[in-house]
Amino acid sequence: MDMATKRLYRSRRGKIFGVCQGFAEWRDLPVDLLRLIVAVSIVVTGIFPGIIIYALVALFMPLEPGYGTYYEESEEHDHVKEGFSRTREDLRATFDRLKRKVEGMEEEIFDKERDWDQRFHGDNT
Repeated sequence: MDMATKRLYRSRRGKIFGVCQGFAEWRDLPVDLLRLIVAVSIVVTGIFPGIIIYALVALFMPLEPGYGTYYEESEEHDHVKEGFSRTREDLRATFDRLKRKVEGMEEEIFDKERDWDQRFHGDNT
């Protein structure tokens, strides 16, 4: 892809909002040099105004489209996807176990309430 057709996006692989990484990918620049220039610029313009300007750029610069386009091509994505599936199943099992535990606690509390109700208002037969 030549430079004329590249679009400017915030990179999903960047450090802080992906602004510098996005600019570096857009113009084929070394990202570390660009980060150094931005850091020096922030210090020179004043910390607060520099951070505000950086945040505004991050806010208005569109995010790189298609989260899957980069990650689906790598083998690491499949491993991460399997990890998420296992994690989701583990979370579901943990949720079900905790739900049963809470239901058991509720039953125990309601049984104690019934016991106290019977003691105070109980059947005097």
